[in-house]
Formats: sequence, C-alpha cells, structure tokens
Amino acid sequence: MIKQLLKSPIWQDQLTHEFEQLYFRQLSAFVESEYQQAVVYPAKEQIFYAFERCCLEQVQVLILGQDPYHAPKQAHGLCFSVPEGVKIPPSLRNVFQEIQQDVGGPLPKSGNLERWAQQGVLLLNSILTVR
Repeated sequence: MIKQLLKSPIWQDQLTHEFEQLYFRQLSAFVESEYQQAVVYPAKEQIFYAFERCCLEQVQVLILGQDPYHAPKQAHGLCFSVPEGVKIPPSLRNVFQEIQQDVGGPLPKSGNLERWAQQGVLLLNSILTVR
C-alpha cells in the first residue's frame, strides 16, 4: 500500500487516522494501479518525499504547489523543486525572481530545494502524483 512508502515515524503517527479512512484506501488502490499501467511522476518511492525531507517538529513554512512536474526527471516529491542538474522550470524561476525582488541576492543556479526542506519549509503539492 501507498502508506508504507511514508518512512517517517512522526509523520506516520500524524497521518495514521487518514490512512485508515475508506477514501484513502480507495485512493491508494487507484494510485497503485496507475503506477502499474502508466508513467506516473514522481517515482513511487518519492510520493511522500516532502515528509521525509522536512521533520514535523521543524516545520516553519508551508509552500503548497498544485501538482508535480510532469516531464521526465523533474518531479522528485518536493513542490517546485527539481533534482540537481535539471534545468530550472519556469514556475520555480518565477519563485526565485520574486524572492530576489523582495530580499535581493543572486538567483540560485540549482532548482533543488532540499536545503529549504531541511530548514523547515514543507514543500508539498496538493496533488502528490501526476501522469
């Protein structure tokens, strides 16, 4: 089941009630079948990556995206973020430009936001998978 992909015990404790609900069991079965039948992003192991990279006790900011990137090698479980070496997508470039206008500094050369997550920014999409 999809819930087994969430490795963080603290997040598991917080989400256990939801995982036990009928809607979640049905959704989990649907997502499992989608991964078997189609190309789905991010990789199955990264569905809950936002929770793995940002500890519950350290959450200070929530950035809520819409859905994962749908091009190969882009989505990795953190909203707006892309793995190292992947070209920065336009939506993330816009985020960086807004930050630069507000606080200054150079534009980042990488679109990988794992460092933000490690500092307490929960980078969560409202939809965790896309095909």
